[in-house]
Amino acid sequence: MTVRTRIAPSPTGDPHVGTAYIALFNYAFAKSQGGQFLLRIEDTDQTRSTPESEKQILDSLRWLGLDWDEGPDVGGPHGPYRQSERGEVYAEHAHVLLNKGHAFRCFCTSERLDELRAEQMASKQTPGYDGHCLHLSEEEVQRRVNAGEPHVVRMKIPESGICKVDDLLRGTIEIDWSQVDMQVLVKADGMPTYHLANVVDDHLMEITHVIRGEEWINSAPKHQLLYEYFGWEMPVLCHMPLLRNPDKSKLSKRKNPTCITYYRDMGYLPEALLNYLGRMGWSMPDEREKFSLEEMLADFDIKRVSLGGPIFDQEKLSWLNASWIRENLSAEQFADRLHHWLLNSEYMMKFLPMAKERVERLSDFAPMASFMFSGMLNLTADDFSHKKMEAGDVKKVLQFTLWKLEQLRQWERGQIFAEIKGLSQAMGVKLGDFNHPIFVAIAGTPNSWSVMESMEILGPDMTRARLRHAVEVLGGVSKKEGKRLEKEFAAL
Repeated sequence: MTVRTRIAPSPTGDPHVGTAYIALFNYAFAKSQGGQFLLRIEDTDQTRSTPESEKQILDSLRWLGLDWDEGPDVGGPHGPYRQSERGEVYAEHAHVLLNKGHAFRCFCTSERLDELRAEQMASKQTPGYDGHCLHLSEEEVQRRVNAGEPHVVRMKIPESGICKVDDLLRGTIEIDWSQVDMQVLVKADGMPTYHLANVVDDHLMEITHVIRGEEWINSAPKHQLLYEYFGWEMPVLCHMPLLRNPDKSKLSKRKNPTCITYYRDMGYLPEALLNYLGRMGWSMPDEREKFSLEEMLADFDIKRVSLGGPIFDQEKLSWLNASWIRENLSAEQFADRLHHWLLNSEYMMKFLPMAKERVERLSDFAPMASFMFSGMLNLTADDFSHKKMEAGDVKKVLQFTLWKLEQLRQWERGQIFAEIKGLSQAMGVKLGDFNHPIFVAIAGTPNSWSVMESMEILGPDMTRARLRHAVEVLGGVSKKEGKRLEKEFAAL
C-alpha cells in the first residue's frame, strides 16, 4: 500500500500557520513512508472563497518548501482538486445515500431551526436537529421537491449507543450518538458541506491516512458512519493537538499573528519557521531543537507526537530564526536572503516614486522609508496624541479600522480607501482626523506619504498586525470593553 496524505485548506482567508503545521505533519508522514502528499482546495463556501486566498495558500506552502505530488496547479490522476469543480460527483453520492435510506430531505426553514435552537438552549439541551422531516412519506417528499420547495439533505444518525473511533495517537475514542447531529450533507444551493465532500474526496483520491487537528474529533463519528453507508474502507485517523497561545488558549490572531505571510514579511527564514512548526508537539530522537526538513523526515515517527497543546511562542521562534541566520548563512548568503526578502528593486519600486518626491538628499531615504522594511514599530501612547480626539476615541478608530480591514478580501488601495472613508463618515469623524492615528500606526509618523499606498504595499498581514500593535500600545481592549465596541461597530 502506498501511503497517501493530504492537506485541504479552505481559501476563505489568510494562510494560517495552523494549516502549515498540519501540512508539515502530513508531508512528513507520507514522505517518511515513501508515499505521496496531495493538496486540494475545499471551496464549497462560495460566498467566502476567493482566488486570491487560494493563491496565497499555495504560495505560502511553497515558500515553506512543502511541495505536493497532486493538486489544482500541478494536476494528477484524481482531479479536479477544487471541490467547486466536483459538484456532479457529490450529487451522485448524495443520491446513493438517499436511495439507500441513509439520508433524507429536510424542508425545515431557517426560522424554524432558529426557534428550535433557542428552545433547546433555554432548556439546556444539546442543540441539534430534532428529526422533524425524517419520516415524511416518499409521496410528500416528491410533491415538495416537484413544487421547488427549498431543502437540504441530512444524514441519518443512530438514535442511541456509542460510536467507537480508532485514532493513531489516542487509541479508541468513544462518543455517544446522542451528541451527534443529523448533519446537513447538501445545502439548499446544491453545494455539499465539508462532511460529504471530505469523505467522498478522501475515498476517490485514495487517501490512506487523515492527519488533522483535534477540533475535528467530534466530526469523526459522522465521517466513519458515511464510510460505512458507502461500504468503503476508512482511512486511518490521526488528530493532532491544537497550537496554543502562551496563555494556553487556542492560537488566534488577536493574541498571536497567525498568517504565514506575516512571518515571511517579518524576515523569518522558511527553514526556521518549518523547523519551529516541526517542534510543535514533536521531537527528534536526540531532542535537539534545530533541524532541517530533511533531518526531520529521516527520523520521523508520528508516534512521537505529544498530545499536550504545543505553545506557539514568537520569542522562541525568533531565537530559532537567529540560530539559522548565524549558523547556516555565510555573509554572502545573508546578503542574498536580504535581497530576496525586501531589499530588491521590485519591492522598492512600489514606493520609490513617493519617496523621491520628498527627499532632499539620498541620506534622507533610509529614515524616511525604514517603516517599509520594519516589523512592529517602536511606538508609545504619546505618538498618538491628537488635538481633536481623546485617547479612547483614537483607540476606537484604530480598533474599528482593524475590524473593517479584517473583513476586506480584495487588498488594493481603492478598496482600502473606500472602507476607511466609509468608516470615518459612519463615525462622524473628518477623514484627516481619522487618518492621523492610522498614519502613526502604519508609518510611525503622521507625516508620511499616502498611508493607503503604504498599506497596499505592506500587505494585509503587516497592516493588520501594526494596527493590533497600536491598539495594545494604547492599553489594549479588555473583554468587557471589546463586547461594547463590537456592538457599537456592528451598529455602524
